[in-house]
Amino acid sequence: MLSKSQIKLISSLKQKKYRLQYGLFVVEGVKTIKELLHSELVLESLYTTDPLNFNTKQVEIVSESELKRISFLKSPNKALGLFKIPKPKEINFNDLIVVLDDVRDPGNLGTIIRLCDWFGVKDLVCSQETVDCFNPKVIQATMGSVTRVNVTYLDLSKFLNETKLPSFGTFMSGTPVYSMDLPKKGILILGNEANGISSEIESLVSKKISIPRFGDLQSTESLNVATAAAIFLSEFKRR
Repeated sequence: MLSKSQIKLISSLKQKKYRLQYGLFVVEGVKTIKELLHSELVLESLYTTDPLNFNTKQVEIVSESELKRISFLKSPNKALGLFKIPKPKEINFNDLIVVLDDVRDPGNLGTIIRLCDWFGVKDLVCSQETVDCFNPKVIQATMGSVTRVNVTYLDLSKFLNETKLPSFGTFMSGTPVYSMDLPKKGILILGNEANGISSEIESLVSKKISIPRFGDLQSTESLNVATAAAIFLSEFKRR
Protein backbone atom coordinates (compact mmCIF):
# COMPACT_ATOMS: atom_id res chain seq x y z
CA MET A 1 0.00 0.00 0.00
CA LEU A 2 1.28 3.44 -0.95
CA SER A 3 2.16 5.76 1.91
CA LYS A 4 1.15 9.42 2.05
CA SER A 5 4.80 10.44 1.67
CA GLN A 6 5.16 8.34 -1.51
CA ILE A 7 2.02 9.86 -3.02
CA LYS A 8 3.17 13.36 -2.06
CA LEU A 9 6.62 12.84 -3.59
CA ILE A 10 5.30 11.46 -6.87
CA SER A 11 2.65 14.17 -7.18
CA SER A 12 5.25 16.88 -6.57
CA LEU A 13 7.34 15.67 -9.53
CA LYS A 14 4.81 17.22 -11.89
CA GLN A 15 6.60 20.51 -11.13
CA LYS A 16 10.10 21.27 -12.37
CA LYS A 17 11.35 22.71 -9.07
CA TYR A 18 10.62 19.45 -7.25
CA ARG A 19 12.13 17.35 -10.04
CA LEU A 20 15.31 19.38 -9.58
CA GLN A 21 15.08 19.22 -5.79
CA TYR A 22 14.74 15.42 -5.66
CA GLY A 23 16.65 14.65 -8.86
CA LEU A 24 13.83 12.40 -10.06
CA PHE A 25 11.34 12.24 -12.91
CA VAL A 26 8.24 10.16 -13.66
CA VAL A 27 7.87 7.63 -16.48
CA GLU A 28 4.55 5.91 -17.23
CA GLY A 29 3.67 2.87 -19.29
CA VAL A 30 5.13 -0.65 -19.39
CA LYS A 31 6.80 -0.27 -22.80
CA THR A 32 8.53 3.03 -22.04
CA ILE A 33 9.65 1.94 -18.57
CA LYS A 34 11.14 -1.28 -20.01
CA GLU A 35 13.05 0.76 -22.58
CA LEU A 36 14.47 3.01 -19.88
CA LEU A 37 15.41 -0.02 -17.75
CA HIS A 38 17.65 -1.15 -20.62
CA SER A 39 19.39 2.24 -20.78
CA GLU A 40 21.99 3.95 -18.58
CA LEU A 41 19.25 5.60 -16.52
CA VAL A 42 18.95 4.56 -12.88
CA LEU A 43 15.63 3.33 -11.53
CA GLU A 44 14.64 4.70 -8.11
CA SER A 45 11.31 2.92 -7.65
CA LEU A 46 8.61 1.21 -9.69
CA TYR A 47 4.88 0.87 -9.01
CA THR A 48 2.73 -1.52 -11.04
CA THR A 49 -0.51 -3.47 -11.03
CA ASP A 50 1.22 -6.34 -12.88
CA PRO A 51 4.70 -7.22 -11.55
CA LEU A 52 5.14 -10.00 -14.10
CA ASN A 53 5.93 -7.29 -16.67
CA PHE A 54 9.21 -6.47 -14.93
CA ASN A 55 12.31 -8.36 -13.86
CA THR A 56 13.61 -6.06 -11.15
CA LYS A 57 13.67 -6.10 -7.35
CA GLN A 58 12.47 -2.49 -7.09
CA VAL A 59 8.85 -3.32 -7.86
CA GLU A 60 6.01 -2.39 -5.56
CA ILE A 61 2.60 -3.85 -6.36
CA VAL A 62 -0.23 -1.32 -6.24
CA SER A 63 -3.94 -1.51 -6.93
CA GLU A 64 -5.54 0.15 -9.95
CA SER A 65 -7.05 2.81 -7.68
CA GLU A 66 -3.64 3.55 -6.14
CA LEU A 67 -2.01 3.79 -9.57
CA LYS A 68 -4.73 6.20 -10.63
CA ARG A 69 -3.93 8.41 -7.60
CA ILE A 70 -0.27 8.80 -8.58
CA SER A 71 -0.63 8.77 -12.37
CA PHE A 72 -0.47 11.96 -14.45
CA LEU A 73 -2.51 10.27 -17.21
CA LYS A 74 -6.27 10.17 -17.61
CA SER A 75 -6.00 6.42 -18.24
CA PRO A 76 -3.05 4.97 -16.25
CA ASN A 77 -1.01 2.36 -18.11
CA LYS A 78 -0.29 -0.43 -15.56
CA ALA A 79 3.00 1.01 -14.31
CA LEU A 80 4.74 4.16 -13.09
CA GLY A 81 8.46 4.47 -12.50
CA LEU A 82 10.70 7.02 -10.85
CA PHE A 83 14.10 7.45 -12.47
CA LYS A 84 17.07 9.57 -11.44
CA ILE A 85 17.74 12.62 -13.62
CA PRO A 86 21.08 12.00 -15.38
CA LYS A 87 23.85 14.54 -15.71
CA PRO A 88 24.24 15.90 -19.27
CA LYS A 89 27.17 14.52 -21.25
CA GLU A 90 29.71 16.60 -23.17
CA ILE A 91 28.40 17.92 -26.48
CA ASN A 92 29.83 16.30 -29.61
CA PHE A 93 30.77 19.06 -32.07
CA ASN A 94 31.66 16.62 -34.86
CA ASP A 95 28.08 16.15 -36.01
CA LEU A 96 24.80 18.02 -36.48
CA ILE A 97 23.49 19.70 -33.32
CA VAL A 98 19.87 20.82 -32.93
CA VAL A 99 19.22 23.97 -30.89
CA LEU A 100 15.83 25.05 -29.53
CA ASP A 101 15.19 28.70 -28.73
CA ASP A 102 12.29 28.93 -26.24
CA VAL A 103 10.16 25.96 -27.34
CA ARG A 104 7.38 25.81 -24.76
CA ASP A 105 5.03 22.96 -25.73
CA PRO A 106 5.87 19.59 -24.09
CA GLY A 107 4.48 17.66 -27.04
CA ASN A 108 6.68 19.57 -29.47
CA LEU A 109 9.81 18.99 -27.41
CA GLY A 110 9.02 15.30 -26.98
CA THR A 111 8.47 14.89 -30.72
CA ILE A 112 11.69 16.76 -31.54
CA ILE A 113 13.63 14.46 -29.19
CA ARG A 114 12.14 11.48 -31.04
CA LEU A 115 13.08 13.05 -34.37
CA CYS A 116 16.66 13.59 -33.19
CA ASP A 117 16.78 9.92 -32.22
CA TRP A 118 15.31 8.86 -35.59
CA PHE A 119 17.77 10.92 -37.61
CA GLY A 120 20.79 10.05 -35.48
CA VAL A 121 21.26 13.46 -33.87
CA LYS A 122 22.97 12.86 -30.54
CA ASP A 123 22.86 16.38 -29.09
CA LEU A 124 19.91 18.69 -28.50
CA VAL A 125 20.77 22.05 -26.93
CA CYS A 126 17.91 24.03 -25.36
CA SER A 127 17.59 27.57 -24.06
CA GLN A 128 16.90 27.94 -20.35
CA GLU A 129 13.33 29.01 -21.25
CA THR A 130 12.58 25.84 -23.21
CA VAL A 131 10.25 23.36 -21.48
CA ASP A 132 12.00 20.84 -19.22
CA CYS A 133 12.77 17.58 -21.02
CA PHE A 134 11.83 15.65 -17.86
CA ASN A 135 8.34 17.11 -17.79
CA PRO A 136 5.97 14.08 -17.67
CA LYS A 137 4.27 15.11 -20.93
CA VAL A 138 7.64 15.42 -22.68
CA ILE A 139 8.75 12.01 -21.42
CA GLN A 140 5.47 10.50 -22.63
CA ALA A 141 5.94 12.02 -26.09
CA THR A 142 9.56 10.83 -26.46
CA MET A 143 8.51 7.17 -26.06
CA GLY A 144 11.97 6.25 -24.77
CA SER A 145 14.05 8.38 -27.14
CA VAL A 146 15.13 10.60 -24.25
CA THR A 147 17.59 7.80 -23.35
CA ARG A 148 19.44 8.19 -26.67
CA VAL A 149 19.56 11.97 -27.07
CA ASN A 150 21.79 14.17 -24.90
CA VAL A 151 19.62 17.16 -23.93
CA THR A 152 21.54 20.14 -22.51
CA TYR A 153 20.18 23.46 -21.23
CA LEU A 154 22.52 26.40 -21.82
CA ASP A 155 22.75 30.12 -22.39
CA LEU A 156 22.25 30.00 -26.17
CA SER A 157 23.96 33.33 -26.87
CA LYS A 158 27.11 32.19 -25.10
CA PHE A 159 26.95 28.76 -26.73
CA LEU A 160 26.62 30.16 -30.26
CA ASN A 161 29.29 32.80 -29.67
CA GLU A 162 31.79 30.18 -28.55
CA THR A 163 31.20 27.56 -31.26
CA LYS A 164 32.98 27.62 -34.61
CA LEU A 165 30.32 25.56 -36.36
CA PRO A 166 28.06 27.21 -38.97
CA SER A 167 24.58 27.87 -37.61
CA PHE A 168 21.39 27.58 -39.66
CA GLY A 169 18.41 29.51 -38.32
CA THR A 170 14.91 28.60 -39.49
CA PHE A 171 12.88 31.56 -40.79
CA MET A 172 9.91 32.10 -43.08
CA SER A 173 12.04 34.47 -45.18
CA GLY A 174 15.19 32.31 -45.35
CA THR A 175 16.76 30.63 -48.37
CA PRO A 176 14.82 27.48 -49.36
CA VAL A 177 16.55 24.52 -47.71
CA TYR A 178 16.14 22.38 -50.85
CA SER A 179 18.52 24.61 -52.83
CA MET A 180 21.30 24.81 -50.22
CA ASP A 181 24.51 22.90 -49.66
CA LEU A 182 24.21 21.55 -46.14
CA PRO A 183 27.21 20.41 -44.11
CA LYS A 184 27.47 17.26 -42.02
CA LYS A 185 28.65 19.32 -39.04
CA GLY A 186 26.60 22.35 -38.05
CA ILE A 187 23.88 23.77 -35.83
CA LEU A 188 20.18 23.78 -36.75
CA ILE A 189 18.22 26.36 -34.73
CA LEU A 190 14.44 26.20 -34.28
CA GLY A 191 12.44 28.90 -32.51
CA ASN A 192 9.43 29.49 -30.30
CA GLU A 193 6.01 28.25 -31.50
CA ALA A 194 4.48 31.74 -31.68
CA ASN A 195 7.43 34.08 -32.19
CA GLY A 196 10.12 32.02 -33.89
CA ILE A 197 13.79 32.66 -33.20
CA SER A 198 14.46 35.64 -30.91
CA SER A 199 16.22 38.74 -32.25
CA GLU A 200 19.18 38.07 -29.95
CA ILE A 201 19.74 34.61 -31.42
CA GLU A 202 18.92 35.79 -34.94
CA SER A 203 21.93 38.13 -34.82
CA LEU A 204 24.19 35.10 -34.24
CA VAL A 205 22.86 32.97 -37.10
CA SER A 206 25.26 32.22 -39.98
CA LYS A 207 22.58 31.43 -42.56
CA LYS A 208 18.80 31.73 -42.64
CA ILE A 209 16.92 28.80 -44.14
CA SER A 210 13.26 28.10 -44.83
CA ILE A 211 10.78 25.51 -46.09
CA PRO A 212 9.08 26.91 -49.21
CA ARG A 213 5.31 26.77 -49.53
CA PHE A 214 3.94 24.97 -52.58
CA GLY A 215 0.20 25.54 -52.08
CA ASP A 216 -1.59 27.67 -54.69
CA LEU A 217 -3.10 30.06 -52.15
CA GLN A 218 0.05 30.42 -50.01
CA SER A 219 -2.24 31.19 -47.09
CA THR A 220 -0.85 28.88 -44.38
CA GLU A 221 0.85 31.09 -41.81
CA SER A 222 3.53 28.64 -40.63
CA LEU A 223 4.38 25.03 -39.85
CA ASN A 224 4.35 23.45 -36.42
CA VAL A 225 7.91 23.55 -35.05
CA ALA A 226 8.13 19.75 -34.71
CA THR A 227 6.88 19.28 -38.28
CA ALA A 228 9.45 21.79 -39.50
CA ALA A 229 12.16 19.99 -37.53
CA ALA A 230 11.33 16.73 -39.32
CA ILE A 231 11.67 18.35 -42.75
CA PHE A 232 14.91 20.16 -41.94
CA LEU A 233 16.49 17.09 -40.33
CA SER A 234 15.52 14.97 -43.31
CA GLU A 235 17.26 17.43 -45.64
CA PHE A 236 20.42 17.68 -43.53
CA LYS A 237 20.73 13.91 -43.25
CA ARG A 238 19.73 13.18 -46.86
CA ARG A 239 22.75 15.09 -48.14
